[in-house]
Amino acid sequence: MIKIESKKNKFTYNVYHVTKAFYPKEDIVQTVDEKQEPLVKIHLPEGTCFSLAPEECVQTEDVQEEKRDVTKKVYQFLSKQTGQELAWGMLTGVRPTKLVMQKIEQGMTKEEIFGFLKEQYCVTDKKAQIAYEIACREKALLDQLDCKNGYSLYAGIPFCPSICSYCSFSSSPIAEWKDQVDRYLDAMIKELKATAKLMQGKTLDTVYIGGGTPTTLEADQLDRLLGTIRENFDLEHVLEFTVEAGRPDSITREKLEVIRKYPVTRISVNPQTMQQKTLDLVGRKHTVEDVEQIFHLARELGFDNINMDLIAGLPGEDAADMQDTLEKIEKLHPDSLTVHALAIKRAAKFGQEGRTMDPGTEITQMVEAAAASAERMGLVPYYLYRQKNIAGNFENVGYAEQDKAGVYNILIMEERQTIIACGAGSTTKLVLPEKIKTSSGKETNLIRVENVKNITEYIDRIDEMIERKEALFEKD
Repeated sequence: MIKIESKKNKFTYNVYHVTKAFYPKEDIVQTVDEKQEPLVKIHLPEGTCFSLAPEECVQTEDVQEEKRDVTKKVYQFLSKQTGQELAWGMLTGVRPTKLVMQKIEQGMTKEEIFGFLKEQYCVTDKKAQIAYEIACREKALLDQLDCKNGYSLYAGIPFCPSICSYCSFSSSPIAEWKDQVDRYLDAMIKELKATAKLMQGKTLDTVYIGGGTPTTLEADQLDRLLGTIRENFDLEHVLEFTVEAGRPDSITREKLEVIRKYPVTRISVNPQTMQQKTLDLVGRKHTVEDVEQIFHLARELGFDNINMDLIAGLPGEDAADMQDTLEKIEKLHPDSLTVHALAIKRAAKFGQEGRTMDPGTEITQMVEAAAASAERMGLVPYYLYRQKNIAGNFENVGYAEQDKAGVYNILIMEERQTIIACGAGSTTKLVLPEKIKTSSGKETNLIRVENVKNITEYIDRIDEMIERKEALFEKD
């Protein structure tokens, strides 16, 4: 066990996550004591104690600079203590490319950005390179959009065929909700129609139907949802319309034919792995052959932009398993491939079971093999994000053909455009043209409004969800 003692609460978040990155299998206990002298004390399991005195740190009124300096000194100590360097250094945020994008727009050169990432955050050259490349590609795409007058639409279906053991999303087994799905759709369609009225005069750039698993809906329910969007929103300028079909065991020919009736440009068929032993272990009720059959069916029906998701570091898998999975994926040749390094959250079954991840060489080999496989398929990295408790301190990377990059994925990461979301557990993000000061004194140009996660509450309180949106946009 590791014990962290902080003088101020503001140090706890970064210090915890940096320490956890170096010691992913250790339990960590934190306390705050404003009377203690050191800013931070860390008691490591091997008996070593690190103590950081105030005079050893930058003396400044800038809270962010103070936090960064404390975090950096903790990082440097732990790096020396363990003999390790973290790929992303002391960066704890989920959006490293957003930081790089800001520096590009400030006029920094590539060399200056690399120096900034290394000096300020101890980021390795390899990660600085991929962050820079992706930020440049993202900027080129975002520059084509009218982010001030444009917006994106998200519609969430919070049902899945079964709940995967690694999943922490707000989704429920469809079998338990069969009798309520139509009521859920009634509520969401009401919200969608109200949203369309709110957004009149704005340009809709992307539509994303996610979840959960949207194709847990029956064909007629899916038809009703997509029909509502087509009838109520102006789709003339939409660059991308995604239906995250997802689980192969939820996809049928009839459902794919329904989707083809609408201006959907992109779908997902997500295996996560092509190892049957792992699919069984994590609770996915489909076979490797199901993945292949559904993918070929989608191609047969004319879908020319298909994404596939993989997870590196699933329990029981090694680098050889990942290589076998990648060989199977290459034969299918999707138009985009999203590779996640496993992140076990407390809300997931694996998290509740106390499972941890091996941060060693296996996960490194898996991630590097996936990057090489994407390159062989002619796919380039176009977006990147990180998660807490992610295996090996790595990242999630989306690879795509040059003209098949997921526009919505970039927008959700870079937070440059308003995304208005409908459905249980969804979050609307309103991007303001100028920063405002919140009640807590923080300056931001991003306002969030969340819908309730509980499905029954969402149905019963749908008018309240709509009123929240109306109040937000009236105030804006």
